[in-house]
Amino acid sequence: MGQGLLKSTLEAGCVVVGGTCRDPEAAALSLADLTREGSITLCTDMTQLAEISDVVIDFTHVSSVADHARALKGAGVAWILGTTGLSESEQRAVDDAAQTIAVVQAANFSAGVTLMLRLAREMGMALSAERFDAEIVEMHHRQKVDAPSGTALAIGEAVAQGRDVKLSDVRAPVREGQCGARKTGEIGFAALRGGQIVGEHELLFTSATEQITLGHRAFDRRVFADGAVQAAEWVRGKIAGLYSMEDVLGLS
Repeated sequence: MGQGLLKSTLEAGCVVVGGTCRDPEAAALSLADLTREGSITLCTDMTQLAEISDVVIDFTHVSSVADHARALKGAGVAWILGTTGLSESEQRAVDDAAQTIAVVQAANFSAGVTLMLRLAREMGMALSAERFDAEIVEMHHRQKVDAPSGTALAIGEAVAQGRDVKLSDVRAPVREGQCGARKTGEIGFAALRGGQIVGEHELLFTSATEQITLGHRAFDRRVFADGAVQAAEWVRGKIAGLYSMEDVLGLS
């Protein structure tokens, strides 16, 4: 993702002033090959990067979110956040930062997934939990460490929002062994891993008489990077607030 973001940013005509990394010396060698530029500052923390940036695109680890929120809020720098798996306290840190700076937060920055989330919400509203069981199936490359994916959880959140419930109240536990019959109103998840699949998500609404399927497949990780750069270009000059890709695409 880091390499994809760098390429997408440069191709969009934006100026890459810096980035964070654990090993600046090793990263410098890679950057030289990717950018053929010598003006990129490699930082070991977000505070340093924020001082030289107008907008920061953040696809790092969830453990860094709270620190990044404080650093970017303090510097008054807009934040594009693609990190997923946030706890309630980490999300509160993001919400707090959005009181001071413009934040675009998304589990997935592709236009297709953004539309899928919108449709998932509308379908959840139209298809009652009493008649239609909602299940989400996702598949990713074998190296992915979290499950379900952040995008799958976002789809579940959209369905739950459409049904005016909290996902935490209706999310089905992992099914294995003698787990009992499916409960009415549950939203279930299945996570598959294998090969080098970029990302596949499928939402199924199934009743006793019919099934409706909504799906998305990503063929290249650049789709996420391109969307994040689009969000970065859009967010400049925006007032403080928490925005989504629906805002970026003019759908909200």
